[in-house]
Amino acid sequence: QVQLVESGGGLVQAGGSLRLSCAASGSIWGFNAMGWYRQAPGKQREMVATITRNGITNYAEFVKGRFAISRDNAKSTVYLQLNSLEPEDTAVYYCAADILVDGRWGYWGQGTQVTVSS
Repeated sequence: QVQLVESGGGLVQAGGSLRLSCAASGSIWGFNAMGWYRQAPGKQREMVATITRNGITNYAEFVKGRFAISRDNAKSTVYLQLNSLEPEDTAVYYCAADILVDGRWGYWGQGTQVTVSS
């Protein structure tokens, strides 16, 4: 059973930066894709960014060039660099791995809290 563990969240002022990490318990080579999602209080979970096995990335519109997703297969880790953070970015950020045939993600992490103060 694969486990995903997020880290790197915290409290930051508006305009600041954070780097989130998602470490997998095993190799991520077999995952067809990995992604980051977020969920703010009272809102639905939404996609932030995804990256395929071949390194193709996709971002949500609200990212506006502020965030960057990357993967290090040797370390079985996916990163999300968050720059120019805004209070609206406050949420729990979740890592996901491996899209199944029905479109759902096969694995989820427990999440890491990001809080942006104004």
